[in-house]
Amino acid sequence: MVVLTISLAAGCTGPANGNAPPSTRTPLEQLVPEDPRQKSGPSTATVADPDVVPISDQVVPNLPATVTDAQGTDVTVTSVDRILAFDRHGTLGATVFALGLGDRMAGRDLSTGFPAAARLPLITANGHQLDAGAITRLRPTVVLTDTSLGPWDVVQQLRDSGVPVVVTDSRRAINNVATLIHQVADALGVPAEGRELAGRTNLEIEKTKIAAQKLSGDSEPRIVFLYLRGGAGVHQILGEGTGADELITAVGGVDAASATGLRGAVPIDPDALVKAAPDVILVMSGGLQSVGGVDGLEALPGVARTPAGQKRRVVDMDDHQVLGFGPLTASVIDGLARALYT
Repeated sequence: MVVLTISLAAGCTGPANGNAPPSTRTPLEQLVPEDPRQKSGPSTATVADPDVVPISDQVVPNLPATVTDAQGTDVTVTSVDRILAFDRHGTLGATVFALGLGDRMAGRDLSTGFPAAARLPLITANGHQLDAGAITRLRPTVVLTDTSLGPWDVVQQLRDSGVPVVVTDSRRAINNVATLIHQVADALGVPAEGRELAGRTNLEIEKTKIAAQKLSGDSEPRIVFLYLRGGAGVHQILGEGTGADELITAVGGVDAASATGLRGAVPIDPDALVKAAPDVILVMSGGLQSVGGVDGLEALPGVARTPAGQKRRVVDMDDHQVLGFGPLTASVIDGLARALYT
């Protein structure tokens, strides 16, 4: 078992085993904030280090491992030599890497986009559609997934062929990060590393939340998260229960969508957006590009009538990071706080 000692400045996701240098960014506590309600113009939120730091580089899985997955199915895993871990947000793949098993990953989904995973072959096509042929060619010995990618027949065919398939919780939120880590770690036979990773990640998150909320002061900016896919004609506002609400609260903001009673992901209603009166609009970088940048976003009904639209106050963040809610969660909070308040 790896003994973990954490001594981190808020927002710095340093390694437990010295595999990578800690962030050289000025800690959030030392930054001088600006009132986010007075700021204008777009900005991009970035993380200090987009890669995932493994809890250990000497992990020995204890197999076979038998778990009851999120669908109530008992699954026994006998080999983790060729792991496939895929979901819409890339959370599961990032967790496998953080547990020190990245060298056993056989492929990746489109959202598993951090640098260490870039060499892996894609198992998705046309965005988030599973490619049955690509998956079969990779000969996985275990599959970790949730219900966010399809067609589900592809997953069922894997299970029918004898490949152990572990279905995890599909909810993505700050308060669910540790649960997902434990589900992945238990299935792969590394429960001790799972406990350490969950502890490290939760501590980093809490420290960074405190620092971000201190930086925000009493400003409490009203923020809405818009999910945009211009090519597909998808323009949604994310409300309560989507994870976006927790992320906005974590950085000291008010989730304006939830405050007006919106739940889940719903098509943008111009009047509802105006009622939400956001000071800041938060989007994925790829989503912003898909609608033609800030100009295209402002052309969407209702946006120009909001305080954020009038000031062109748009904050974008990498699609692979902002709603991943995995091992990089603290770094995401840190990056958003910098974009909002400095």
